[in-house]
This record gives sequence, structure tokens and C-alpha cells, in this order.
Amino acid sequence: MSCLASLSAPLELPAGVTLANRLAKAAMSENMADDNGAPTDELVRLYDRLGHSGAGLLISGNVIIAPGGRTETHNVVVEDDRHLLELRRWAAAAQADGAKLFMQISHAGRQAPRMVTSDPVGPSDVPLVGMAGLFAHPRALGPAEIEGLLQRYVNTARVAMEADFSGIQVHGAHGYLVSQFLSPLSNRRNDEWGGDLAGRMRFLLQIVERTRATVGPDFAIGVKLNSADFQEGGFSLEDSMVVAQALEAAGIDLLEISGGNYESPRMMGDGAPRRESTRRREAFFFEYAEKMRTTVDLPLMLTGGFRTAAAMADAIDSGAIDLVGIARPMALEPELPARLLTGQAQAAADIEPKVGVRLLDNMLQLAWYQRQLTRMGDGLDPDPKLSNWGIVARLLGSDLLAIVVRTLGRPPRDALAARATGRAR
Repeated sequence: MSCLASLSAPLELPAGVTLANRLAKAAMSENMADDNGAPTDELVRLYDRLGHSGAGLLISGNVIIAPGGRTETHNVVVEDDRHLLELRRWAAAAQADGAKLFMQISHAGRQAPRMVTSDPVGPSDVPLVGMAGLFAHPRALGPAEIEGLLQRYVNTARVAMEADFSGIQVHGAHGYLVSQFLSPLSNRRNDEWGGDLAGRMRFLLQIVERTRATVGPDFAIGVKLNSADFQEGGFSLEDSMVVAQALEAAGIDLLEISGGNYESPRMMGDGAPRRESTRRREAFFFEYAEKMRTTVDLPLMLTGGFRTAAAMADAIDSGAIDLVGIARPMALEPELPARLLTGQAQAAADIEPKVGVRLLDNMLQLAWYQRQLTRMGDGLDPDPKLSNWGIVARLLGSDLLAIVVRTLGRPPRDALAARATGRAR
């Protein structure tokens, strides 16, 4: 099958939602809410642009279920229907040209930075390693608080449906709250929410099951799940495959495969050696997707590293995945999916912003692309010549970096990496 035919084929999800093609805009942090957590005109304008990108599916950046669970100060927060009008404007703009929009719903847990909260929570009181100053010491959630958070996830999903989104994606990866429950490193509970894998995955499964009972069978529910945390003693590939089977049984519609967290940011291609087969296939986690396919039959999406139409089509044709996620390339080339699908482009632009100082480059990678999203929200085109040093200067003046400097006297590499990967959703 040709590249164009493979990527252009529609995909019907179990809930009945049909995606026009096999290309998806993966989640990236927009950080474009107002002070009350409502979507802004800039966010609507950005998604109007992305809605005409040619991608069959658009997945939003983190939409937070409670203010204390934000990853950044201007995440959209959906606790109830107070912002329903703005949310409907967002959904309508994104879906006007036929794309489907999923709301990614999340809570940062212990990865909520100090500038968001001085009282982060998690399944256990286990702090992040190597990031002193950025994150306060978390406290363990009580059973009643866990029940309250579960209801918040369900409420946010219900509002997404009422706002005419086509589905939601529960963020269960990258070290956020759901991922913290899944990992034995961050979940040391000995009650029904911890212990063995059955206990540790209970929080995620309860979100899915209670959400499905609320939204019914025709609203799509996706989950973003780590293939592994890439930490010794953490959430493993074997764990991930068991969780995927349970999610399939619970009736999810789409599983996106990723990996890593703030302490081990593999979702960003963190410089760890990759096998030759991975480099050839481009995607960071393709081998994990192949293994996952032997475990589940539900639609699989893979994001991270894809750059050429040929590699994307090969991944689809292999049967390992059903949907290709594109993130940073679309921040620079918002119409890239349409150009790939028509044959006008064979690959994404080969641009990797760097200043030549590894410490600063860790920060720069995602901040540079996030600035491109901001430009589109302002009604401007992305700028491939955007000053690398200008972005670094903005970061060096940020409140978050100032906390690190005050606390440690210098910005440690791990903390700066966390600042950058905080925008990887």
C-alpha cells in the first residue's frame, strides 16, 4: 500500500467516532487559559488553525481536573460547567473542518510545581528525585480525597461531552497522578489503591469505568499510558501490557503509547541510546508498540520521533499501530498533515533548536515549540527563525528557574530538564 493510501485511510473507533485519517495532533501544552482556568480567544484561534491542519484527530494539552493539579499556571481547568460556553467555542473551532477533538484530562499530582501549589498530593509522600526547589514535598492522599478526585475526573469528562468534544483522553503517563498510582516507586500504599499491580491500577480503571457509566457508549474514551517509566523498580513493560488488557476489557476506544516521566524524560528522546531499528523506524517507542499489539486488539496510537511519511506509513502497515501522533512538527508546520496526505511533503522540516550548551538545550527544546503555539494563538504564523537565545533569555527570567537558583545556588541539569519536559504532554 502506498504512503498516501495508508495514512489517508479512515479509522472508526469502538465508540463509533470515525477519524478521517491516521494522523493525529498529539498533546502539547498550550498554557493559554485565563486566570480563572477558562479557554481564551488565543486558544480558540490556535485550534481553529489546527482544525484546518488535515489531521483526523486533535488532542488538547493538559486540561486539569482541579486547580492544585495544574502543571503550569495557565492550564485550562474544568471542574464544572462554569466555562461551558468557552469550551464549546474551542470544540467548534477545532472541529469545523472535520477533525475530531479529544480533551486530555489530567492532574499533576506530585509534579505540580511550587508556583502552582505548596501542597502537592500523590498516592504516597514520595518526592521527586533531584529536583529540590521545583516541587514541594507531596503528601499522601486519604481515601476520601481519592474518591473526590475520581469524581472530578468523571465531572471533567461529562463537561467535555456537554461541550461537544468528540472524546477525552485520560493522561496516565509521564509521571502525572495516574502514572504515580501505577508505579511502585511512587505508590507505596498498602490499602486497596496500592500494593500489587491490581491495586495500583485500580485508580485508572475506576476513572475509566465511572466515566463510561456517565458518558455512555458513544463518547470516545482514550488513555495515554507509559510503555515503561524507564526507572529501576518502576512501572515496567510487563505491567503496561497487563494494564492495557484491563483497559481494553473496560471498553476504552484508543490507547496512546508513550514512556518516561520528569525523572526519566524518555518521551522527549532524552539522549539515551536507541537501537538501530528504532532510529530507522524513527518512533521512540515502536518496539513497545509491537509488543503491546500482541496483547490487545484495541486501536493503538504512537507518538514521538515520527518525521517522514514513509516511516509513518510503515508503522501503520506493520499492523502494530493504527494512528500516528505528531506533536512538535505541527507546532512549526501546522498544515503538515494535509501536505503529507496529498504528497506535497515527504517529511517534517528538519529543525532542532539548540544553542550548543546542553544544559540550556534541555530547556529550549519544548519552550521553542511552545512559543510557536503562542504565535498561532496570536494570529501569527510559526517562525522557523525564532531566536534560540531569545527563548533561553525568557526561560532564565522565569519564576520557576528563579526558585531553583534561590534554593540551590545554580540551576541543576535535572531541574532544567524538568522545566523543559513540563511542557511535554
